[in-house]
This record gives sequence, C-alpha cells and structure tokens, in this order.
Amino acid sequence: MSSTAAGHAMKDPYATIGYALKLAQQALRTRMDTGLRELGLTTPQYAVLTFLTEEPGASNAMLARRSFVTPQTMQSILVGLERAGFIARTPHPEHGRVQRTELTGAGRDVLKAASGIVAEAEATLRSASAPLEPEQLAALLLRLADALR
Repeated sequence: MSSTAAGHAMKDPYATIGYALKLAQQALRTRMDTGLRELGLTTPQYAVLTFLTEEPGASNAMLARRSFVTPQTMQSILVGLERAGFIARTPHPEHGRVQRTELTGAGRDVLKAASGIVAEAEATLRSASAPLEPEQLAALLLRLADALR
C-alpha cells in the first residue's frame, strides 16, 4: 500500500473500496431477505432454487460452492427446502452417499415469485449505477474479485 493510500485509510477507515463493497452487499442481502421472507425463503435458499434450474440433480457440495456457504450449512438449507416441499432429494444412482437434488412443482412456483422480488432489487442496482452501464460495473466488480484471489 502506498503511503498516500495508507494515510487516506487512516484518516477515514470507512472511505475504502472494501467497506463500500461490504455495505452494498449487506444492503442487497437485507433487501432480498426482506422480500423473500414473504415467500418463506432466505437469500441462500433462493440461490439454491435458482441454481437447480441450471443444474438439476446438483450435489450438496456443488450447491454449497455456488451459494457461498459451507457444506454443513447447505445441508440445513436443503432440509428446510425439502420440508417446505420445494425440492426433492434422491440417492445418486452411482454414488450412494451423494444425494441428487431437484426442484418440485412447488419449488418452481415459489422461484418464479421470488425471481420477481430479486429482479426488483437488481433494477434498483442498475438504476443507481448510472451513469455507468450495469455491465461495466459488473465487470469492474468481477475484476476486483479476481485481483483478490
């Protein structure tokens, strides 16, 4: 870190890219959780349902990676979704300990309603990102993530 950057961070520790990113992420998460709660879902549950439309039969480990949670946390998320009737899990035909997870009809229905809530949050982000194009902002955020890996 340059001395100028270090000095600036010392003057106002909240005027940092990292803090701004976390603040934006937390605001998005709060907005989504608030809307999804009306449907009996959490943001991680929504992520699982969304991913299952792209990868029916996905394993617990794959779902955990895509939802940014641990495999243990994913297990409890899946139990909740299964109890709600939104997913069905069956043993993998070749790997006995692996469970295949798929959406049920009720899961597709709740996902459709949830997608509207998430689309409203995304529209708010797109509007607030002006004058940048949303694609430019997304590319910048992905570049930042890649730089830190």
